[in-house]
Amino acid sequence: MLVHGKTIVSIITAYKAVKCGYQVAIMAPTAILASQHLESFESVLSKYGIKCELLVGSVTKKKKEGILERLSNGDIDILIGTHALLEENVIFKNLGFVVTDEQHRFGVRQRGVITSKGDNPDVLVMTATPIPRTLALILYGDLDISIIDELPPNRKKIETYAVTKSMEQRVNNFIRKQITEGRQVYIVCPLVEETEEIDAKAVVELTENYKTKIFPEYRVEYMHGKLRPKEKEEIMNKFKNGEIDILISTTVIEVGVNVPNASIMVIENAERFGLAALHQLRGRVGRGEYQSYCVLKYSSNSDVVKQRMKIMQDTNDGFLIAEKDLELRGSRRIFWNETTWTSRV
Repeated sequence: MLVHGKTIVSIITAYKAVKCGYQVAIMAPTAILASQHLESFESVLSKYGIKCELLVGSVTKKKKEGILERLSNGDIDILIGTHALLEENVIFKNLGFVVTDEQHRFGVRQRGVITSKGDNPDVLVMTATPIPRTLALILYGDLDISIIDELPPNRKKIETYAVTKSMEQRVNNFIRKQITEGRQVYIVCPLVEETEEIDAKAVVELTENYKTKIFPEYRVEYMHGKLRPKEKEEIMNKFKNGEIDILISTTVIEVGVNVPNASIMVIENAERFGLAALHQLRGRVGRGEYQSYCVLKYSSNSDVVKQRMKIMQDTNDGFLIAEKDLELRGSRRIFWNETTWTSRV
C-alpha cells in the first residue's frame, strides 16, 4: 500500500516517537478517516512491531475496555481515533506525541484536552485546506509550519468548471461517459431533505430522481450525517470497493475519503459552500492515476459568488485560495487567552 502526503509525514514522526519510548495519539474528525489512518499506519509500521489500535464511537463496550487497559499498560504504541480519544477514561501510560488531522475540524478546547493526556507532548496539526483562520494562526500563533506543495507521483491536476443550470444535461452526459469508462462519481448537496424555506438540492430527493429517471442503469446510493456511523461506514466501503457508481452525499464526505477510482466531484448549489469547503470537497477526487474533474453547479448572479467560482476554476493551490478567502471574508478576531490562541466572530 502506497502512502503519500501528510499521512506519510505523520507515520514517520509517529515511528520516531515510538522508538524514543513514547505513545502516540492520532485524532481524526470522522470514523471513516480514522479507520483509513489505521490501515495506512499498519501497512507501514506493523513490520517494525509497532502496535496500532482504533478507538471510535462504534467500538463495542467489551473491546473498548480491552483497548483502554492495554493503553494504560503501555501495550498500545499508537492509538488512532475520533473524539472518543477525548473521554476521561482514555488514559495513556506515556503520551509523547499528538497528531490532529484536519485540525480545522477541532476546537481549541478539544486540542487542549488531548494534549493534556501527556506531559507536554509534541504536537503536529495537519490540514489540506488552509482556511483563513489557519493562515492567521501561522502568522500570529506559536506554530512552526511545513508545506507540501507538490502532488504525489502520477497525480494529475483536477480540472474545475463552474456551470449554471443550462449546462445540466451536458454534465449528466459527461457523468455517463466517465462511468462507462469505469470511473465513479460523487455528487454533493447542501441539504439532506427538501424544505420549503431553502431552495437547494437535497440528497434524498436527488437520489430518487437519479435512480428512477436520470441514471436508472447505474448503482446510485446516498449518505448523510443523520445515518448511523455503521451505515455510513458500510456505504463508504461499498463505494471504495467499486460497488456504487454514484454516491450522493452531504459534506459528510468532506474529509478523509480516499477512493482513487472516483474521477468526478459534482457540487450542487456551490454558492452555498465556502471556498475552503469547495476546495476540500474537490480534494476527494484526483487521488489516483485518472484525470479528474470538479463541476461547481451554481444558481446565483451575485458578483461575490461569481468571484469565488472563478477563484476555484483558476487555481488548485490551497494557500492561494485561503488568501483569496481571507480577502473576501476576513480571518475573524484573534486574541491571546493566557494559554492558547483562539478566535471569535
